[in-house]
Amino acid sequence: MGGRTTWLLPALLLLLYPGSAAITSPKAARGLERGSLTVQCQYGPGYKNYVKWWCRGADWGRCKFFVKTTGSEQEVKKDRVSIKDNQKNRSFTVTMEKLRLNDADTYWCGIERIGTDLGVQIEVTVDPAPVTTGDTRGHPSNGGRSPLGSAHFLLLVFLKLPLLLGMLGAVLWVSRPQRSSGRRQSQPHENQ
Repeated sequence: MGGRTTWLLPALLLLLYPGSAAITSPKAARGLERGSLTVQCQYGPGYKNYVKWWCRGADWGRCKFFVKTTGSEQEVKKDRVSIKDNQKNRSFTVTMEKLRLNDADTYWCGIERIGTDLGVQIEVTVDPAPVTTGDTRGHPSNGGRSPLGSAHFLLLVFLKLPLLLGMLGAVLWVSRPQRSSGRRQSQPHENQ
């Protein structure tokens, strides 16, 4: 009788405690901003047709559900997060796309069941995307022109253009038709 109760208590605790051996995953996952990350969660035999889920929040009792499977292998996608169960391999995969820096948080892989769900905690880290020469995020855009090109444009608008307009005005002024005073001067006729 003593040998029987020795293994019974740990087995009960294992089944009731979130993060039990019935479901496993990596402890952490990392992705790049604007990229994606994938987490694979493994589950034990007997949970093949159960609903699997992905939720966010350090507090197990209050985590916010993002996606759940339907109990089948059909992929379910909601916003930037998808989940797909592979029942043959007893694993489900969660993919988060178009990562944002504020996606970094504590998440859970879980299995829905009567009583307490099973779940395992994962820390997700999102690293800032590397800044490249073509990346103008947070910087004023000059449309790919060099600063020298912008200065030339300003020089053209504020100095050369008024100068050219002034010269054009002077040419038009000089070549304008002369107006007479209204009297016609008669030309002397030559008599032959």
